[in-house]
Amino acid sequence: MNSKPVFHGSDIEKICGHYHLKKENIINFAANVNPLGLSPSIKKELSENLNLLSSYPDRNYTSLRDTISEYCSIPADYILPGNGSSELISLLIQERAPKHTLILGPTYSEYSRELTFSGSTQEYYHLQENKDFFPDIEDLCRTLENGYDFLIFCNPNNPTSSAILHEDMKKLLTFCRQKNIFVMIDETYVEFAPDISAVTAVPLTREFDNLMILRGVSKFFAAPGMRLGYGISGNKAFLSKMKEKQIPWSLNSLGAFAGELFLKDKNYIQKTRDLILAEREKLYHELKELPAFKVYPAYANFLLLKIIKPELTSFQVFDACIRQGMMIRDCSSFQCLDGEFIRFCIMLPEQNQKLINILKGL
Repeated sequence: MNSKPVFHGSDIEKICGHYHLKKENIINFAANVNPLGLSPSIKKELSENLNLLSSYPDRNYTSLRDTISEYCSIPADYILPGNGSSELISLLIQERAPKHTLILGPTYSEYSRELTFSGSTQEYYHLQENKDFFPDIEDLCRTLENGYDFLIFCNPNNPTSSAILHEDMKKLLTFCRQKNIFVMIDETYVEFAPDISAVTAVPLTREFDNLMILRGVSKFFAAPGMRLGYGISGNKAFLSKMKEKQIPWSLNSLGAFAGELFLKDKNYIQKTRDLILAEREKLYHELKELPAFKVYPAYANFLLLKIIKPELTSFQVFDACIRQGMMIRDCSSFQCLDGEFIRFCIMLPEQNQKLINILKGL
């Protein structure tokens, strides 16, 4: 190879074309999707209820909201379902119309993309590698005093897998309320956390009206194609304004039905947590023994590694893995990451071990 190819994120089609691989033969460690795939029982129920597509969904998604309410232990009138978290991010920013936004980075690029349509200025608060990418809440609050009216972060964060825990979260939200700063928290990965209650801010929506939390089914329930997300906020007036701007029947009938099935599937939820928690712990300790890498504490279903072996690059690690049919994430496209980093999600035990064996050989 004469020059390094440029891939955006986990562009599997482009990668397959470059390496002459078949998509179905690749183990995708870059997608952060539950390796168990769709629940077999849900597949069966969905296939038996395709007639739902012949009718409009309930415009208020009453049954779905009741199910989310029970799942999250929060009132149903705090909940707004949507066509994936992407739609809700867009609606939230559109309705809030922030002037000056601070984003905790490195993080998911969609926040920045949506802000570019809003007229808001946007700046990053850089999470520090020497603090394992956990924010210094006092320093963050000092930064927020510089005229910001909107704060965005992912918790647990992508790609760092770090998290803001409950005590610090409450301090941050209290400060933001005092300064009239609205806070958007993306909890896409919270169900993978060792202790969900220590990370989630959902209970705090009862106390703080300057807060909205976004969740979905793409990662934990292995259903990115379903495009089901939901927002949670105790600020009912704001939620109502978002709903007014939302396209009617934003979520299709089958998606609304599937959402109820996902959140009620307790066996699948427990099986997923058992797998991810056990494999994450095992991988973390194995990776700590590898001299070429530094691994960080992880709260999501993926781990971030810094390459500390001289002259070994993130692309070289990516290349070594993809040639063995394993696609990891080269993190060189993430803003705010100074150095060579890779990220990979937790897959099935035998797949994880194959990846570890490749990393050991570098």
